[in-house]
Amino acid sequence: MKIVVLLKQTFDTEEKITVTAAGIDERDAKFVINPYDEFALEEALRQRELLGGTVIALTCGPERAQDALRTALAIGADEAIRLDNTALPDDNSSVAAAIAAVIKPLAPDLLLAGLFAVDSGAGSVALQVAERLQLPHASAAVKVNLISAAELGALSTVGVLSTASPLSAERYALVERDIEGDTETVTVPLPALITAQQGLNEPRYPSLPGIMKAKRKPLRTITLEELISSRALSPGSLSPRTERKQLLPPPPRAAGKRLPGAPAEQAAALVALLRDEAKLL
Repeated sequence: MKIVVLLKQTFDTEEKITVTAAGIDERDAKFVINPYDEFALEEALRQRELLGGTVIALTCGPERAQDALRTALAIGADEAIRLDNTALPDDNSSVAAAIAAVIKPLAPDLLLAGLFAVDSGAGSVALQVAERLQLPHASAAVKVNLISAAELGALSTVGVLSTASPLSAERYALVERDIEGDTETVTVPLPALITAQQGLNEPRYPSLPGIMKAKRKPLRTITLEELISSRALSPGSLSPRTERKQLLPPPPRAAGKRLPGAPAEQAAALVALLRDEAKLL
């Protein structure tokens, strides 16, 4: 098995973040691996332990993003790749196109990513990568089992699962996914993309031996110019489809109000506030 894990280095949401007119002030910011991507990395390591193979961590970011990759290597990834985003438009479509160009020659059996990144919350890059690579995908996974076509056929025979099409792949992913308060089970043929939801597993921490081994593991950087010169990526695919005009912090939270009176009076006052001040009614 060759498994590629998409990682993003994000701001630590437990730390104070300073937003300026020019964007987020990075000088005092603390950066970590996106928490949902940690679930994806852990799942990749667990599947490698079961089936063997290689886990490759891939990120798109500036030079500081190598810290996230070093952490991934210390946790257990075998290799790491950083796609330098210096010349890349700040647009999810362009980022997905460049990442797909890096992944295509790797020909992974499984592509894993977090459900979304906590800094932007878009959750679209991994899905766009799958579309560009023409891979099936399942999102918000809370349980993943990789099974053979024979095992899937046996489950279908006894009525545990139903397959809508003839079995054509050697291996399938049996994915239990979160669907807003409930779960559903789907099967996707490999190669495929699966995005990880919270609860999929419990991510491990880097060990001291792992940190020492990470220094000797391969970590390479790929530039946009390399992708274009090798014709792995067309410049036309980097036309931004979205543009961020402004980044603002949330407005200061107003002081709380205590509503006096009997319960009926408090309820009436609360309705009036929701209608007249909050404009929610």
